[in-house]
Amino acid sequence: HVQLVESGGGSVQVGGSLTLSCVVSGYPIYTFSMGWFRQPPGREREGVASIEPDGTTTYTEDVKGRFFISRDNDKNTVYLQMNNLKSEDTAVYYCAAEVGEDYGLDASEYNYWGQGTQVTVS
Repeated sequence: HVQLVESGGGSVQVGGSLTLSCVVSGYPIYTFSMGWFRQPPGREREGVASIEPDGTTTYTEDVKGRFFISRDNDKNTVYLQMNNLKSEDTAVYYCAAEVGEDYGLDASEYNYWGQGTQVTVS
């Protein structure tokens, strides 16, 4: 049974930084594509960043150059380093996982999800 647990959210000032972590249990992640998604208040969930088993990354245009996704397969953990945060980055951030590759930022391709962590930028 695959479980994902996010942590690292919180409140931060505009221009600040946060690092989100997603710990996966129940299965080694080295064959998984991993993604970070977010749902801003009153809006639909959107893709933020993804990383494939081979380390290939994809970012939505809004966060390019500010956010960085990485993975540590030994720790079964994926990270999202968020820099120069803007008020529009305020959202609940979700970690997602799926066996395989080439899913990118398509949320419908991911079957395993965490519970989310709130990020508030003001």
